[in-house]
Amino acid sequence: MNQPASLPLVASLLDAPLPASGLGWLDAARRENRAAFAAGGLPDTRVEAWKYTALRGLAQRSFGSGDAAAQTRAVDASTLALPGVAGVRLVFVNGAFRADLSSLDELPAGLSLQPLSQALLGDAEPLRFALSRHYRDVGDAFAQINAASASDGVVLRVAAHTKIELPVQLVFVGAEAELAWHARNVIELGAGAELCLVEQHASSGQPTQLATLVSDIDVREGAQLHHVVLQDAGIGANLFRRNSLRLHARAQATLHVLELGGALVRHDLRAELIGDDAQLHTRGVFMPHGRQHIDTQLAIRHQALNTTSTSHWRGVANDRARGVFRGAIVVAPGADGSDANLSNKNLLLSPSAEIDTKPELEIYADEVQAAHGATVGQLDERSLFYLRSRGIPLAEARALLTAAFCRAVLDDLPNKALREHLSGLLIAQLPA
Repeated sequence: MNQPASLPLVASLLDAPLPASGLGWLDAARRENRAAFAAGGLPDTRVEAWKYTALRGLAQRSFGSGDAAAQTRAVDASTLALPGVAGVRLVFVNGAFRADLSSLDELPAGLSLQPLSQALLGDAEPLRFALSRHYRDVGDAFAQINAASASDGVVLRVAAHTKIELPVQLVFVGAEAELAWHARNVIELGAGAELCLVEQHASSGQPTQLATLVSDIDVREGAQLHHVVLQDAGIGANLFRRNSLRLHARAQATLHVLELGGALVRHDLRAELIGDDAQLHTRGVFMPHGRQHIDTQLAIRHQALNTTSTSHWRGVANDRARGVFRGAIVVAPGADGSDANLSNKNLLLSPSAEIDTKPELEIYADEVQAAHGATVGQLDERSLFYLRSRGIPLAEARALLTAAFCRAVLDDLPNKALREHLSGLLIAQLPA
């Protein structure tokens, strides 16, 4: 681990004032996480989970904290609109809630939704479990900074046995200012509840920023969550996200992820299947180009009987870009009857592109079905020849095959309009 005193990034993060909540337990947790970060600093490539993602360049940068102009930053409203998504919306600009860009006038019955900054002014005790968490593992630096510094984000609860018909949209915009910002989400679906959650990351202008987002998601007995993530941040964004997902008995969660933007992007998805018959299905595409670096870390732990997880991820890298995928599945003792399947397939579209993939599987239970696999290759020359023999130009043939390769993991997204929009973004990202 690096020494904080020698790194401009660490120094700037430690110099930022801690938010004061007036809640003793929360302020204490913030101080303890700040102290843990000060002691450990940034992870280096000797830490296994950071083996392929070096922070040397980022560590030499420094970022300011807080944005006094966040409430007045200009944001193009058209960037917030997504086809097939017309329900409730919360918008955050540089980590601060923007009421003028949000839509909270008519919340459906059974849906409780408010910014974290407002929730902390009321009865904050239900948030104590999530917000007082202490991160101590090697490699938890950005989670520590988030726990210490985030003062806004989303608190979302769906009442038991309530189905929210329209998607709920959460938008995080990095705008203009070159600074660090942090947001924290606490999301809970009651027993038997159903929700579609659309999370969008965008930029206004091309600011160079450091952003962290941590989400704690609890899906109670028999509840169903469909979570769609569109990450299309600006080319100067350094974005670190962690989702911690807990699935109780018979709960189901489906995640569709599209990673397109940013300079250095890392997404840690940690899921615990703690109830019998819980199911988790993840589908994702990461497509770095230019000199982008996109890192996806997937860790799934089966802890109960007859749990199921399927994970299908595709990566496409072009130019001098680098993609990283690590998929780790653990079937814990006592999780008999679990069924786990992990697949990561990748394409390299240029000689200078790189994708590092590492599937991991640990089984400590009986009567388990489990499979994992990963491939890195190039477009099939026979398919290219077939298309060209039908009069299709080479560039168009390459784009068709690459788009089909990526869309395979989005085909089961039930929202047709949103699915077609994401497919269009994929095609637009392909090299001409």
